[in-house]
Amino acid sequence: MFDNSFDIIDSHVHFWHYSKDDPEFAWINDEMEVLKKDLLPEDWVKYTEVLNTGRQCIAVQAPQSEQETMFLLSLAEKYDFIKGVVGWVDLKSDKIEERLKYFSQFPKLKGFRHILQAEPVETILSEAFLNGISFLAKYNFTYDILVFPRHLSNVLSMVSLFPEQKFVIDHLAKPDIKNQDFGAWEKDIKKIASWPKVYCKISGLITEVNWGKWKTKDYDKVLNIVFDAFGEDRIMFGSDWPVCLLSGKYEDTIKVVNENFMRLTSSQLEKLYNVNTSKFYNL
Repeated sequence: MFDNSFDIIDSHVHFWHYSKDDPEFAWINDEMEVLKKDLLPEDWVKYTEVLNTGRQCIAVQAPQSEQETMFLLSLAEKYDFIKGVVGWVDLKSDKIEERLKYFSQFPKLKGFRHILQAEPVETILSEAFLNGISFLAKYNFTYDILVFPRHLSNVLSMVSLFPEQKFVIDHLAKPDIKNQDFGAWEKDIKKIASWPKVYCKISGLITEVNWGKWKTKDYDKVLNIVFDAFGEDRIMFGSDWPVCLLSGKYEDTIKVVNENFMRLTSSQLEKLYNVNTSKFYNL
């Protein structure tokens, strides 16, 4: 299943203490029973034992609060295999530089993310949001872009304003894999990929088709588009654990990638599973 001549760095993992009364977990509905519990680093270790290789990860925010950022940093201090944290900070705050300066004291804090997919497309180009983005590079922070295809035209405008900022598109920007409808998404993602500091996470795939009923061939076209657009040096694997459990096992997230990238050399696979993530997040 996996070439264990090199370690895997999973670029997209979530950890949480679940509470049904917490509005930050309102997105977990009655069909998502497998997610309605605490899911922590020791659980991730158990789910990934099947890989039979060294594995590390990047912990990515779920709740949108500075408390979440500190929670993930506390886990990263306890578990050495958590190599980096993508936290949350209020990018629209008029005190954003002050907060970034504060967070710069934590070496495992690599960047930030905001759940833009839940926001109007106009948010991306709002003055306050762009002001927050403008300070990230100064403190060597990356930014994870979580959006739907309808946001991509504004994402293109944003990345063009900050050519020195390191961005990564989460989950391929969630193209319509179920219906194999890639028209507008493909045009936009290719334009965004023309900016050399923008990377793409090959993540969140198996939950984008009918849960548990996907086939590896469902992802052939979309992965070819992404590989051709970003190349071997700007793509990275992410499982989106534990969300991936809605539609399969942890190892299925690797199966989809491996079976669609059988043409890649061992060196290219190492970039996908390890080198590019390490480079992007300054591990």
